[in-house]
Amino acid sequence: MAKRDYYDVLGVARGASADELKKAYRAKAKELHPDRNKDNPNAEAQFKEVNEAYDCLKDPDKKAAYDQFGHGAFEAGMGAGAAGARGADFGSAFSDVFEDLFGDFMGGRRGGRGPGGVRRGSDLRYNLRVTLEDAFRGKQATISVPGSTKCDECGGTGAEGGSQPQTCPTCAGHGKVRASQGFFTIERTCPTCHGQGQIVKNPCKACGGQGAVRKDRALNVNIPQGIETGTRIRLAGEGEAGVKGGPPGDLYIFIEVEPHPIFERDGLNLYCRVPVPMTTAALGGDIEVPLIDGGRSRVKVPSGVQTGKQLRLRGKGMPALQRAGQVGDLMIEVQVETPVNLSRRQQELLREFEQAGVDNSPSSKDFFSKVKSFWDGMTGTG
Repeated sequence: MAKRDYYDVLGVARGASADELKKAYRAKAKELHPDRNKDNPNAEAQFKEVNEAYDCLKDPDKKAAYDQFGHGAFEAGMGAGAAGARGADFGSAFSDVFEDLFGDFMGGRRGGRGPGGVRRGSDLRYNLRVTLEDAFRGKQATISVPGSTKCDECGGTGAEGGSQPQTCPTCAGHGKVRASQGFFTIERTCPTCHGQGQIVKNPCKACGGQGAVRKDRALNVNIPQGIETGTRIRLAGEGEAGVKGGPPGDLYIFIEVEPHPIFERDGLNLYCRVPVPMTTAALGGDIEVPLIDGGRSRVKVPSGVQTGKQLRLRGKGMPALQRAGQVGDLMIEVQVETPVNLSRRQQELLREFEQAGVDNSPSSKDFFSKVKSFWDGMTGTG
């Protein structure tokens, strides 16, 4: 059976760039991988065909020969045979993209490991709750962070007495070894050094050869004025210690502002519901309200004020984060309070007020006017 054109196998046009070829190969290899097509008996042959095509076209010399002579370029006397395209060169070609294609599928991942097993430490997260007053004023908070720090005894190398780790003889310091499985080659973590690329023959007694020890650390954190729930503070280099002398990770502090018993926050503005006696609401007067800075302020209540009316105190809200001089307002929401446990004399006075017959309830008048129109309409239709 005649071989298919390599460009047709990959689904690209002649003259495709190296990036286009690699992208097409990745897509085809992922689509046709035998482990993902166990019900397709032709998947392995198709997968092999894709790899053979890419192994040829990724090599500039082979590609030039193929473009001029086609498959005949690799027949007797004209170059590497098809077997060569599936031999050692194929293992190298496939390993170039294997991790990118199947890292998640096979459980692997790209790490931050450098030469000699050096690896950046992990980032840490710390959830910090602060009060609304702290968010208003700003503060210096001290937190205790559990984690690992560089071992002082070995300086982070993991080796005892100032000695140095040695290059792993199994993987020659790469941290990975290759193993042939059928028609392709797979890279695995080195079983000797566990991916570190180095071995410690005389491990440090303080850290067990890890180069880091578990230790709680006390850190000072600056809580700026105006901070809000969800704000993230990054402390560079305060995360987990790096492996084998690698750089440490970062610490991310996530802020949560606790609910307040008096104030509610909406951006820069604060809201405070204040009960107002019925007499003050009717006659007008002054009420005293709290401020977030711990002070107090007198607010003039207009006569006839209704529940839900908002009175604004400018500049008494929250400061803007990292915007000096910008401050929100404090909104006082009136809650007209109905008196309870009235004395006999108070009840008599209210009845006299009721019997006076003066129309002092405009909202009630408007509401019952609408109700009357509604009832009249229902009666008419009936």
